[in-house]
Amino acid sequence: MTTSSLNAMPLVETIDPDIRETLAQREAEIADGASVSTRTAALLALGSIPIALGALARDVYGQAPSDVLDVLQFALLLEHLEADFYNRGIAASGLIDAADRTMFTVIAGHETVHVQALQTLISQKGASPIAKPAFDFTAKGALAGFNFGAGQYETFKALAMAFEDTGVRAYKGQASRLINDKAALGAALSIHSVEARHAAQVRRLRGKKGWITGNSREDLPAFTQGIYDGEDNATQGGAMLSTLPGFSANGGLVAATEAFDEPLTKSQVTAIVTPFLA
Repeated sequence: MTTSSLNAMPLVETIDPDIRETLAQREAEIADGASVSTRTAALLALGSIPIALGALARDVYGQAPSDVLDVLQFALLLEHLEADFYNRGIAASGLIDAADRTMFTVIAGHETVHVQALQTLISQKGASPIAKPAFDFTAKGALAGFNFGAGQYETFKALAMAFEDTGVRAYKGQASRLINDKAALGAALSIHSVEARHAAQVRRLRGKKGWITGNSREDLPAFTQGIYDGEDNATQGGAMLSTLPGFSANGGLVAATEAFDEPLTKSQVTAIVTPFLA
């Protein structure tokens, strides 16, 4: 078929017959009362063939926007970082105290499953999951000499706290980009809640509160401050927390900042993670 003859054909007839049949079947189902998103229904009502086909394609095939895949790939990078960190810690001789090995073994297993789940989700959306990069857990020398060696358990726990606190805020920061993809959003929120549990557990293991106070990095080194910047925000959903009833009686500003975790943008998380990329 020549280009000129193709251009002369009606748009619908240029679509692969199998796809056209699937779209037609879905259109008939919608006409018979099948559930459909409000957005899809509105676009179909416009009557434009390109718009209608696009709406039906998204409805039938659940095509992922590029930003959804971007979020999933970025989340996979973070999970690779955590899984590699914990698995190396578990494998190291004499690093982790015997009383804590079971806990960190469980966390390592969680992170490995997170990696596998994200890889599967990305593949299901027709993309290739990123390969695990090499990591530098000295953070480009900021933690000079750290090599998972015996006697370095305190540094290991400090890094675990930094990574988990980052993960909680990172997932929250990307949730809005997944709002139109229920499967991706559900997976991200499921992982987010587990990362929060990890963070609380590791923080308490280090003798800290299970949550962040203000923008305090506690006793972590200065280069980790970006993980905590912005956590002292006292406005939520447009409401100034200091104006709420019982503000002072319920702990004031300190308690207010502890009651909420703030999102981190992708660029903020990238700046945090980059020193750990070899």
